[in-house]
Amino acid sequence: MRRTLIAILLLIAAWSASGQGKRMAVTALSEVQLREMPSYTAELGTQALMGTVVEIIAEESYWRQVVTPEPYTAWCNELGLVEMTAEQINEYKAAPKYICLAHHSAVFNGPSFNSGRICDLSMGCLVRKVLIESKKGEKASADKKGWVEVMLPDGRKGWTPAADLADFQEWADKTRQSESGIINTAKEFLGVPYLWGGTSSKGLDCSGLVRLTWMMNGYLLPRNAGQQAALGREIIMEADHSVTPDSDMLYKEMLCRIRNLKPGDLIFFGTPETFWKKESITHVGIYIGEGRFIHASQLVRINSLVPGEKDYYPNSYKLLKARRLFDWKGEGMTAIKKSPAYFLQNQ
Repeated sequence: MRRTLIAILLLIAAWSASGQGKRMAVTALSEVQLREMPSYTAELGTQALMGTVVEIIAEESYWRQVVTPEPYTAWCNELGLVEMTAEQINEYKAAPKYICLAHHSAVFNGPSFNSGRICDLSMGCLVRKVLIESKKGEKASADKKGWVEVMLPDGRKGWTPAADLADFQEWADKTRQSESGIINTAKEFLGVPYLWGGTSSKGLDCSGLVRLTWMMNGYLLPRNAGQQAALGREIIMEADHSVTPDSDMLYKEMLCRIRNLKPGDLIFFGTPETFWKKESITHVGIYIGEGRFIHASQLVRINSLVPGEKDYYPNSYKLLKARRLFDWKGEGMTAIKKSPAYFLQNQ
């Protein structure tokens, strides 16, 4: 009897470890709003783009608590998800897909803007390809005069302008983070309004801008600024945090802090560790060179770290540390093509 019980427990453990016992789903809206509590009045914690595989860990009425690939745990409504079996999830990951590269796009009933819209898409959304078989038995994407047929996570089919999409596998294989790629992508979001919890091209917070920028360059980063500050190689920054915002020494101090920075470095703002309290990271931006950086603060914009400049950022004196992610192979940053959340990995 005892041996039987042990065998059953081992089977359950193996089932759970293999993922077969988990409730899995794929996000079905252009941006699924993930809130800290199961309520529309609760704080927006983050967003998940269409086509993201998540785990469902709890439910309350029509709310589902999910864990995203970052990982981030939060609540969304049931209509934002398509629940699937483990087998269906694997089929979904293996299926040929498109990634949306346009800031804003849509899926239509037919290959025409006048055919009626099914749903919208934003940058980074994933949709499956609809393949047709030729007389020779070869499968190819269904396309008509600049449009391609796509399948949404819930199985509905429609048409999207081909110029807005790219083959997801090919895109993931060739996309690399580089100084120019990171900065150019970040600049694409200039003027996008600030949204607390926003990680999409419709609204971004500071760490959401960083995460989406790196995602569109082929890499997944953690969600929050404090987590991002643990990535990469630390850049030496000799800072005198006793210098006040109105001090005559601030100009010289800021030049000292930024002298080792290179374009593409992540820069973090906050308060340093003291005897009484731990270090606190409150803001993040992307350094673009010549004392300037791009960040989401009220909207995505470019500011200077150097006092006296026309676009000087008044909180620059809170610059605390910097990290360099290029060519870094540590934990916490994953190439999308190597992420089990997006592709089936070789066993």
